[in-house]
Amino acid sequence: MSDMITADLVDLDLSADTKEAAARALAQRMVALGRVTDLEGFLADVAAREAQMPTGLDGGIGIPHCRSEHVTEPTLAFGRSAAGVDFGAADGPADLIFLIAAPAGADDAHLTILSSLARQLMNAEFTAALRSAGDAAAAAALIRGEEPAPAEDAPGETGDTGETEDTGETGETADTGAVSAAASAETAPGSTGQDSGGPARPFRIVAVTSCPTGIAHTYMAAESLENAGREEGVEVVVETQGSAGFTRLDPAVIAAADGVILAHDVAVREKDRFAGKPTVDTGVKAAINRPGELIGEVRDKAARGEVTAAAADGPAGSGGATPVERGGESGEGYGTKLRKWLMSGVSYMVPFVAAGGLLIALGFAIGGYEINKAPSVMDHFVWTQADSWAALLFQIGGVAFAFLVPVLAGYIAYGMADRPGLVPGFVGGSIALTINAGFLGGLAAGLISGAVVLAIQRVPIPKALRGIMPVVVIPLVSAAVVGFLMFVVIGKPIASAQEGMTDWLNGLSGANAVLLGALLGLMMCFDLGGPVNKVAYTFATAGIAVASPSDSAMKIMAAVMAAGMVPPLAMALATTVRGRLFNAAERENGKAAWVLGASFISEGAIPFAAADPLRVIPSSMVGGAVTGALSMAFGATLRAPHGGIFVVPLIGNPLLYLVAIAAGVCVTTALVIVLKGLRKPVTGTSAQGPGGGADPSAPTPGAKQPVAA
Repeated sequence: MSDMITADLVDLDLSADTKEAAARALAQRMVALGRVTDLEGFLADVAAREAQMPTGLDGGIGIPHCRSEHVTEPTLAFGRSAAGVDFGAADGPADLIFLIAAPAGADDAHLTILSSLARQLMNAEFTAALRSAGDAAAAAALIRGEEPAPAEDAPGETGDTGETEDTGETGETADTGAVSAAASAETAPGSTGQDSGGPARPFRIVAVTSCPTGIAHTYMAAESLENAGREEGVEVVVETQGSAGFTRLDPAVIAAADGVILAHDVAVREKDRFAGKPTVDTGVKAAINRPGELIGEVRDKAARGEVTAAAADGPAGSGGATPVERGGESGEGYGTKLRKWLMSGVSYMVPFVAAGGLLIALGFAIGGYEINKAPSVMDHFVWTQADSWAALLFQIGGVAFAFLVPVLAGYIAYGMADRPGLVPGFVGGSIALTINAGFLGGLAAGLISGAVVLAIQRVPIPKALRGIMPVVVIPLVSAAVVGFLMFVVIGKPIASAQEGMTDWLNGLSGANAVLLGALLGLMMCFDLGGPVNKVAYTFATAGIAVASPSDSAMKIMAAVMAAGMVPPLAMALATTVRGRLFNAAERENGKAAWVLGASFISEGAIPFAAADPLRVIPSSMVGGAVTGALSMAFGATLRAPHGGIFVVPLIGNPLLYLVAIAAGVCVTTALVIVLKGLRKPVTGTSAQGPGGGADPSAPTPGAKQPVAA
């Protein structure tokens, strides 16, 4: 680790009062040594990682870290704060702050050294020595492992700490593999874990730890679980799924385990290996902060005989985990899962909406609004006639639109039950179209299909029949059950509800229409492409996903698209007229936001919202509401579900439509500039260079520094 941290990268008198200022002060030292090429770009990557999950740990430790293309070589900077800096830990501010910078393509050896530091941080003697270090050189040497921490020779658990990890060139492989081999040897006399004779063996746990970056939390959680296991007389073997890859636990170790702990904030790879055992599934920070509780939980589950479903009972290779579960976080409630199931269907449906809607809109643009009455191009197509090409585009778009409800239902069921949910989901969605139940019918069909498949999978099946379950039994039974329910039981009520909603939309006028436009504008700008935004967008596209959409449906579509264009365009304008309020990375993002906003890609404002959410998001929502309300008031209509300014020729009342967008953009821009202008500049170490002297660039970074409200 000698090349990763030097005395120049240590600040024992860090005076920053926010985590952003602390990261900036330490990052400036990296810039001075040529370890970081773009200060603002690197800090943006640090902030993005911090937004995923706070990096504060119990015990007064903060470990902001990221992998960034602006880092030239793996680097570690250390700061010690007398007042403490809040990094989101439950027990209060951190006084020991480690900024870890890894290149985007860091090699395994360097990442292993960084992971070794993460393990050292779980050693109380190591952190105590850092708190008492008298000078920067001594602190750097201690972190490099050149000086032993006090009480290093003390008996007990201190023998397995960071220095031991540093001795191996293979790093993660050596750590996991050695423990696995030892555990395998111990399990050799009896792999069942229930020896009938001789002294009772200890309870055995296998664990997996992983975090989004795979550098710090992954290895700290592993160390914490291992230490807690030693204290409680429990054998704990951990597989760290970090940035340097992972070495699979020995299957014999897993087979002999009495319980499993999965501490992760990203999907566990090959999770099916741990099926059929008592399992505690939680976030990675829980393993760092309360490992003893997790061990107690898994022992309680083992005592009750509570195990996860065997891998063979679920979808192949998934270990019973659905796509939503594999991609989500641990401990999610039913409401969160329901939202993700619905978003799974919507995300697969949106490309059909965009392609089909734009093709239909182009057909109208070329052939006029009577093109929907043209005969099939199979019967009549003249290569030299524009109307024939218009009819072709319109009819292809209509075919694409016909997939919307089946795809929505099919992939909602897929999110719930994996591939076995596709057949009943698509069948149920097609039935929803047949009985005119529309999107409401598709939503219901998808949820019912997923539930039916999950219920079938819970039925005990003889091993001889398991081979035909996914290809014959589950599709047959689930499609029959879903078809019966949709045709006979719930189809008619849902169709009536869909008809009632359509009639209500067609009857909107005056103040009601304006209020609806404002509400949709608020939703479009609330999370910039997130679930709330998608709800508003899906509501709008549902209305135009027919051959002859109503005037009200086209007004709603116009309002939704206009409002979704406001945030990125406003951020682009704000960075142009008051660039000093934004850092260099944000000004660069502002240039791209012009194109993204004009193309109706609301996500173009996400970098600004992530850096300063309490100013950017409310401002965007106000501007979006203004635009949505004005669009409805002006009576602007839109047949295309996407396209931004590139489909302006297809918009009814295009000039007033552009006025509505401009008004919202100006409102949001003004609010952002005012709110950013009122904030207090960050003080502290950002005004100093790495050597403690004045930094001529300090006033600008200070003014641009994102402030945690």
